[in-house]
Amino acid sequence: MRPSGRNLGDIRSISIETAVTKHAEGSCLIKMGDTHVLCTATIEDRAPSFLKGTGLGWVTAEYGMLPRATNSRNRREAAAGKQSGRTQEIQRLIGRSLRAGVDRSALGERQIVVDCDVLQADGGTRCASITGGWVALRLAVNKLLKSGLIVSDPILDHVAAISCGIYAGQPVADLDYAEDSEAGVDGNFIMTGAGRLVEVQMSAEGATFSREQMNQLLDLAEAGVAQLVAAQKAAVA
Repeated sequence: MRPSGRNLGDIRSISIETAVTKHAEGSCLIKMGDTHVLCTATIEDRAPSFLKGTGLGWVTAEYGMLPRATNSRNRREAAAGKQSGRTQEIQRLIGRSLRAGVDRSALGERQIVVDCDVLQADGGTRCASITGGWVALRLAVNKLLKSGLIVSDPILDHVAAISCGIYAGQPVADLDYAEDSEAGVDGNFIMTGAGRLVEVQMSAEGATFSREQMNQLLDLAEAGVAQLVAAQKAAVA
């Protein structure tokens, strides 16, 4: 039995509320169980300098966690004067993942920055950030299309992410913190709406895993991402 009482393949309850901030071109609040992330997308009229003259746009991300997102207060990274290695790794992952679903030539020489701020953490914050970040990105791109600043939709497909792992010897989908902290194997699976893999992060935390177990986790991830994509579609409809 999982600590939450969920079946092995059950994901947590998901809700995506859009247009939650006044000024951002795209925004949403995604809740995956007790993990809550505010995602906003900002359109900038210029691309990074390394893309000048290429005709290509850019999608990037920043990630942060509020001091009391967890059960004890974490010091703000701004107060420490630098981002942690974990934060840098996660925001690079979010950016890479979102770019996988974008035709950068159709976006033109502009940049969209997706900010993901964790309000409350209970495992899977990077996955929730990617899933919600895509919604914010989609809404921002909709504004570009409506304004006529771009004529072709640069969004190629949905992108969503879910964590899966081996907990108490069993493959489980969408780990919460209680499971993540005890998992023998932990993985993050980023996929498109068509089911193609964008990135897989998998590691043995307490025990090695077999090829068969990896395939079981991939099957769980595929089914979980399909549910997340359905939630994305409903949110932006």
